Amino acid sequence: MRALLAAAAGLAAALALVLAVTATGAPPGETSKKPLHTTVPAHP
Repeated sequence: MRALLAAAAGLAAALALVLAVTATGAPPGETSKKPLHTTVPAHP
């Protein structure tokens, strides 16, 4: 029974966190048009 209560409490906390993040919305701004390029380090 304790495990069921703990699982329910964890699920409720996770759902509340998701709803809180969703309610705040995305931060303002734009994404970069330039792709991110990575370089491989030269082998010695």
